[in-house]
Amino acid sequence: MNNINSVKKELLPEQREDLLRTLKTRFENNMNRHEGLEWAKVQAKLEANLEKLWSLNEMESTGGEPDVVGYDKETGEYIFYDCSAESPKGRRQACYDREGQEEREKQGLHPGGNVIDMAAAMGIEPLTEEQYRELQKLGNFDTKTQSWLKTPSDIRKLGGALFADYRFGHVFVYHNTAPCFYSGRAFRGSLRV
Repeated sequence: MNNINSVKKELLPEQREDLLRTLKTRFENNMNRHEGLEWAKVQAKLEANLEKLWSLNEMESTGGEPDVVGYDKETGEYIFYDCSAESPKGRRQACYDREGQEEREKQGLHPGGNVIDMAAAMGIEPLTEEQYRELQKLGNFDTKTQSWLKTPSDIRKLGGALFADYRFGHVFVYHNTAPCFYSGRAFRGSLRV
């Protein structure tokens, strides 16, 4: 049985080519998300970081449609977010964390995992509230679904977890208990390359 640390996080050459082609097309079709950035430089970074490319493939294969949303001049990293119109389909029905998932399973319910473990397995981070608000400046996301957000520890210690959506022209941030899971709620991730 493989544990997550023993899984080789590398794509086959054909998979890399397909993913890079998909990412390039998305990049070129959504220049408003990354004005002033050049695809050739992004691609060179990706090709030098095959494990990050594997993480982007995980984002893509679960319906996240990752795209470049910024560049950190201090670190020289490109910033990717899940940019699917709705919260990624392949990550829905997840509780917030392992503790919440175990609580639900004790009740005889079967969530589709949990956000924290899924993100770690993919090599990404769930979006924070600030990042989610930045994403919403680039378009209207989650107009029919919701996305769990990285929850501050003081809120989580009290049993809560945050999620957000976009309705009526505004970003709304809400709270729920961590064991909750819904068919219309997943999470959006970020990755620095």
